[in-house]
Formats: sequence, C-alpha cells, structure tokens
Amino acid sequence: MARKFLYAIAVIVALLIGSLVALRLWSDRLTEMAFVPNVTFASQQKLGPEAWRDPHMWISRPGIENDPAHWLPPGVIPPAKPLPVAVFFVHPTSLIDRSAWNASFADKVSQDRAALFVKGMASPFNAAGELWAPRYRQAAIGAFLTGEKPANEAIDLAYSDVLAAFDTFVKAVPGNRPIVLAGHSQGAFLLRRLMRDRVAGTPLARRIIAAYVIGWPVSLAHDLPKMGLPACRNADDVNCVVSWLSVADPADTQMLLKAYARRTGLDGQSVAASPFLCTNPITGTDGGSADAAANLGTLVPDFATATGTLAKATIPAACGTDNFLHIGPPPALEMGPYVLPGNNYHLYDVTLFWANLRADFEGRVAKWQKAQ
Repeated sequence: MARKFLYAIAVIVALLIGSLVALRLWSDRLTEMAFVPNVTFASQQKLGPEAWRDPHMWISRPGIENDPAHWLPPGVIPPAKPLPVAVFFVHPTSLIDRSAWNASFADKVSQDRAALFVKGMASPFNAAGELWAPRYRQAAIGAFLTGEKPANEAIDLAYSDVLAAFDTFVKAVPGNRPIVLAGHSQGAFLLRRLMRDRVAGTPLARRIIAAYVIGWPVSLAHDLPKMGLPACRNADDVNCVVSWLSVADPADTQMLLKAYARRTGLDGQSVAASPFLCTNPITGTDGGSADAAANLGTLVPDFATATGTLAKATIPAACGTDNFLHIGPPPALEMGPYVLPGNNYHLYDVTLFWANLRADFEGRVAKWQKAQ
C-alpha cells in the first residue's frame, strides 16, 4: 500500500515538473495552447447540498480516517484540547489536464494531488475542533489562462460545488460555533465569491473569525467591499480578511497580473490595475515587513514521501508597493522545482509561512474567545 502511494506521488511530481518546465520555456500564447483544454465544454448537472452529506465527498471532515489535513510536521505538538472553531478550507487547482474543463470526482490523479495540497495547506488550521475540505469539480488550470466562455462555465460549475458543500458545512456545524474560512489559489478565487453570496450582510458574518484568502488577489476596490468583512489590519483583529501572493526578487509578475485582469471583481467591474490586499503573514498586519528571524517555520517539502520538515528563521516577508509579498532573493532551502516563471512562489504561499500561519490562526481564535 505504501509503495502504491509513493508511486502516485511520483506521478504527481512528474506531471508538475513537466508543466512547470513548459511554463518556463514558452511564451504566454504557447502556455495557453499547452494548458487551455482543447475540448468542448461539457455541461454537467449541478449538485445540491445533499450530495455533500456523503463523507466521500470530502477530503477532510470530522470522522474521516487518515485525514490528510491532520498531518503535522515533526516537532509540532497538537493542542491538548482542540480549539472551539470550525474551519472550511477550499483546496487549490489540482487539474492540469487539457482533456477536460472540470475535474471528475473519479479522476485519481487530480484527487490524489488535491489531498496532497490539503495535507500541506490545510494543516496549519488543524488545531481546530472541526476541519472540513470538500471535493469539488474544480476548473482546469487552463480556465484561468483564457477569458473565453467555456472557462467561465467551468469556473461557475466549480463554484456551484463549493457553494453546495459550504451550505452542508454550515448546516452541520452548531449555530453558535465560530468559523474560519480558508482557501488557496482557485480555492481563494471561489472563496471570495462565496463570501459575497453567503456571508456579506448576513448573521453568519458575525461568526467569521477570519477569512484566509491566499494566493489570489483581493481587489481593495472591487472585491473587499462585497465580501462582508474588512481587511485584517493587525495580528489580533477578528472578523476580517487576510490575503497575500508571494514572489522572490527580482520578480516578474506580468503573467499573474494578466490572469488577474481577465476576471472581473465581485462588483462586476474590471480589476485591471486595481491594488489588492497584502497581509504580511509573519506579522499578521496589513502591509509592512519582517526579517527572516521572525519566521517561525517554513515547511520544506519532501515530495518523494509527501511529508516535510520545518526550517525556522529562513524566509523574510515584505509587502511591496506592487501589492505582492516579497521574500527577498530566491531562498537557499530545497523547496522543490515548482517555482513559476518570474520568481513566482505561488505554490508555496502557505508553506513558506506554515508556522506563522498556524500561530496567526490560533491567535485570532484566542482573541475571539476573549471577546465573547
């Protein structure tokens, strides 16, 4: 069984390496040709919240055996008592295939990759009493490389799944329990929309300790006012939004900004050239900088075994005038081959600051408890 798991991880690694090599070598146009699906969008039936009553529709949720989100790096001790909070986490894109616009629940490669992402990116939140991460028919990575109609349809299908899963989550969680929302990349993109449709202007907004919308720009003018919560300004703020996008220097962010500009904000307006939120994950503040000495632990991955270890005081962080989170020159740590063109550390947004994110989460929950 262990050998089969390692083979699966090896396949995932090989696919990602091939994809990233292509990104480094090809222009924007060729990148689109390489990753945008070459098939007609296939309409699929929308699923209602009742579909997510099935435990198999979740990568992580209470009661699941071998839950990947409950993994911890060596040396990290779980709390003696789980925190009285429920976390809803939306994983990033794990479908890199051109043969479909949306991932199938039966696609083992994308599902295994999603579980691996949950293991590394949802684990900072696993001190929570409940951690839920749904499976969903995510849009292929190519859907974010084009503004054509099939891409929008694919994203809408993915969103309908996340929305239905969230409705099941809210119904299952006790009505007096506070909630933390978290997502990365496509997960963050969809989480913005969910907040507009399910949080803003509702009683639920008062239960949200924080929303960690990481790896997708949150426009200050066109997104944040519609999400129902303000930006987190300080490390002990609650009822607020955290977001950042990581790059090393020198950074070339044109490809990412182009993808950002393809999408409209939550108000339906273009977000092109719109400033976006940058939270410093080391300090927990809106903007500012922090030396590497204050980094409590970067998760250095071991892709061969799907594990990792923490390295303290190695990565600094500073919010730049371009709204990106700059980590200085490319780190000397062996982070793997998944740095995107232009020194874009998108895939490492969470793991670069794994221990600080865990401390930030626990600190905001503690502040919430004191205020009650």
